[in-house]
Amino acid sequence: MNRRVVITGMGMITPLGIGMEKTWNAICMGESGIGYITRFDSKDFPTRIAGEIKDFNPSDYIDRKEIKKMDTFIHYALACAVMSIDDSGLKITDENADRVGVLIGAGLGGLPSIERYHEIYLKEGVRKISPFFIPMLIPNMASGHISIRFGAKGPNSCVVTACATGTHAIGDAYKIIQRDDADVMIAGGTESVITPLGIGGFCAARALSTRNDEPQRASRPFDKDRDGFVVGEGAGIVILEEMEFALRRGAKIYAEVIGYGMGSDAYHITSPPPGGDGAVRCMKMALKSSGILPEEVDYINAHATSTFADSLETTAIKTVFNEHAYKLAVSSTKSMIGHLLGAAGGVEAIFSILAIDRGIIPPTINYENPDPECDLDYVPNKSRKRDVKVAMSNSFGFGGTNATIIFRKYNDKGKEVKS
Repeated sequence: MNRRVVITGMGMITPLGIGMEKTWNAICMGESGIGYITRFDSKDFPTRIAGEIKDFNPSDYIDRKEIKKMDTFIHYALACAVMSIDDSGLKITDENADRVGVLIGAGLGGLPSIERYHEIYLKEGVRKISPFFIPMLIPNMASGHISIRFGAKGPNSCVVTACATGTHAIGDAYKIIQRDDADVMIAGGTESVITPLGIGGFCAARALSTRNDEPQRASRPFDKDRDGFVVGEGAGIVILEEMEFALRRGAKIYAEVIGYGMGSDAYHITSPPPGGDGAVRCMKMALKSSGILPEEVDYINAHATSTFADSLETTAIKTVFNEHAYKLAVSSTKSMIGHLLGAAGGVEAIFSILAIDRGIIPPTINYENPDPECDLDYVPNKSRKRDVKVAMSNSFGFGGTNATIIFRKYNDKGKEVKS
């Protein structure tokens, strides 16, 4: 019998703020974290807007001597790991360390460090390259630094699946605990690629919004006038625990993880297939593994990035849920923070869990002109109070990789709540 897995701690950094509560409060108010790029001079770029992190001081979480050895994506991950462990009350000791693992993913890793040291090399030569350069950029170093910081000696790994990274990381961590390879996993996603090459590359692919005169209105999932996504940055990390382990230590339980699906479009490196076939199979797999009926799902935090593919996700949801699709609440929090790429799934998992825990569904802001092909309830422009028992979170990435995870409300006696 598979072991049951619960969420006991969460931490996040987003363009809306440092910490879970600050971001969640802003999300519920429908605020936007999108603005003009300040990291570099973007005047010659087709897109000059992004969701940058403001007011983050890595020394609040990391020893000053260590900061310079890490890329920004590692700073974000380590800070969120501190937040999530503090939130959970978890104590990692000699007795349990080998049963505590880390699985943090990043879509692109240390792109800022790559650009910086390439420039240093061209100007000053090979001797000016830092000995920490390679460890700065490798995606799995977020997991490595977290493991070292907290003495977590269990499974230590990394997921790199583009925009599905964060969801795959949490889902894979869930499976690790289910099969008894760990009792606790620190899992999620992190990203920081608002750089000339990062933004330039997405511009070249014509993937980004060019609504430069209205940054806060640029990300508009499901809206008829959407013209591309907005790059964001940050991290979202959760603490997953085997249920009995969590109950024995008296942990607060936010929700239970009950389903996980993953699959491939096998179609195109960036575009989903017509009808969203890969998303359909992924959501069905998650539902099958959860053992619940489609009608039991109350809320979907959609992948919807503010591109043409929003209509394909809508079609996929209708295919999976049939008439119940029109009773679901579906929203895209990317409308407020942009697309955090490898960190998106981690942050959106937390939003889904908080919708269950707080009884509030986040809105899709900038929803002004309905697209006839997007005809579901997208919780337009204002958050909604609702008892959410089951929430689903979707993430789909370049390469045709797909991930879906399902969370369910948990009661004080440690038994699942039936919808």
